[in-house]
Amino acid sequence: MSQLEPPSTMNCPASSSMYALQDVPGKGKGLIATRKLPRGTRIIVERPLISILADMDDGRRRRFIRQQVEALSNDQRHAFLSMHNIHRFDDVEDQYLGIFSTNALSTLESVVYNDDQPREAVFLEASRINHDCDNNALHEWNARIKQHTVHTIRDIDAGEEITISYVELLEKRESRQKTLRELFGFTCSCRLCSLPDEQSQERDRKLDQIARLNKLWKYAGGEEFTTLPLKTLGYLHSLVRLYSELGLEDDGFATVYKDAAYFVLLHGDAARACLFSLKALSVWEKVVGADHTFSHRCRIEAECPSRLPLYGDESDKWMTAEHEVPQGLEPDDFEHWLWKRENPKDLAQPTSLPKQSHFSGLADLPTKNDVGTGVSSNKRHWCFLGEIVDTQVPHPLELEIKDIHGKKIKLHFYTKDEGSELKPSQYQNGHTVAVLDAARYVFKFGPPGIRHEDPHMVKTFPLSLAMMLGLYDKVRKFSVRQHDGTRKCHGCGVNAPASSMKRCSMCFSFWYCNKECQATGWTTKAHKIDCKFLRDPDLRGLLLVEWDEIQEGIRFPLKIASSSS
Repeated sequence: MSQLEPPSTMNCPASSSMYALQDVPGKGKGLIATRKLPRGTRIIVERPLISILADMDDGRRRRFIRQQVEALSNDQRHAFLSMHNIHRFDDVEDQYLGIFSTNALSTLESVVYNDDQPREAVFLEASRINHDCDNNALHEWNARIKQHTVHTIRDIDAGEEITISYVELLEKRESRQKTLRELFGFTCSCRLCSLPDEQSQERDRKLDQIARLNKLWKYAGGEEFTTLPLKTLGYLHSLVRLYSELGLEDDGFATVYKDAAYFVLLHGDAARACLFSLKALSVWEKVVGADHTFSHRCRIEAECPSRLPLYGDESDKWMTAEHEVPQGLEPDDFEHWLWKRENPKDLAQPTSLPKQSHFSGLADLPTKNDVGTGVSSNKRHWCFLGEIVDTQVPHPLELEIKDIHGKKIKLHFYTKDEGSELKPSQYQNGHTVAVLDAARYVFKFGPPGIRHEDPHMVKTFPLSLAMMLGLYDKVRKFSVRQHDGTRKCHGCGVNAPASSMKRCSMCFSFWYCNKECQATGWTTKAHKIDCKFLRDPDLRGLLLVEWDEIQEGIRFPLKIASSSS
């Protein structure tokens, strides 16, 4: 590598009226907002004070940093020397290197030289910003204006410290803490690092899900792009939801929308490509600026996606023009259309349940703090039912389900195997999931749902919720012995002494007067269909159990004496 000349002397940027350099307890100096700063405010624009190649060896780093420091004006050098230094030093070069290493920010573009290589740089203003894992600002090199910028990524109140993250935003707590200790010499005590263990684990779990979904998306090319496009688009939809739940609406969030635009465009869908590009643009304009390369490129792509080379490159199965966007849809319906998700059919509500409380929806459940976990030994037991409408994340498994009241909720698998104990064939859309002694859990990141921990307390059944509730009606009517010792024939509907009737030998559920009645039930009363499902003893048990009478613990497989015998 040829020797590089130091950069020319630059004027110190004037102090901004939007912030002031002040003492911050436990952090030394930091930038404090002097007025309310709305999300998307550009608060700093500056060129680097000192810059070196990121992969430069230690000897070269020392030499080039010293050359650049000595080329600074007296005011600039004084400002540089006043910056924090976490490293011990024995001479001037050590001191300069320590200050640089403590305060340098990464820049992914050529800063001063035209070599197109990643660099590290110290800035008079941006390098004063302290770290917070829950940062409220984002720094980025803007190649189009050849300057470093800092934007607010959420509203900042007057008197609030402006912070950036020194680590990757998708790192988990333990990894973040390790990186900060090793590279910057401090232990972070920010809001995210101070969360209770359970809430921190919940957040780390979502970060794991993002990492796995990113990997699934990254390696979903080739045949899967063509043969399973809805599945691949579902990965991106889940990523958007996870970013939103964690409040990570930054450049990574915009990238997911950009990827979604490219993907639907590959299948000829210009309408959705335009909308996804506009969503990406709205984020990028706020977090990196309207004049950034990302925003500029996205703005062009949103204007007429069908003219781009990617248009229909994989298939034409989703072919649309830019203007083919439905109008007048409710927000939820529009989101279903945008992500090509079928609207779940309205669940048929049971009209003649003998006991409406036999099964529970989310609103009927106690909160997690009110009940124990695992196999319950409480005297009172219950069962939550819901129909699967979407697999939000494959691992750790997270299902979107619709309960008996029609409310959509999330079922999060916190089992040891994080849901992998179930095969994909066991949690298809339209299947019904039963959770024994379920509890309503209030998540820190995301809406209330069910946190499932014991694999023996959940089971899925390959039939819709409406069909399962309909079976409940039938089983209670045609399987249970009446108080007078009679049973009702499933074929003719006549009550007869139980001792004179015969039951189906395959499902052990329905009773008949004779073979003629059995044939009637099989052909005209849908027992041919019902029988297949009722052969599962766990399903029969759920439909027959009297919850108030169970004194011991309950789990799958169910061991419940059948009242139909």
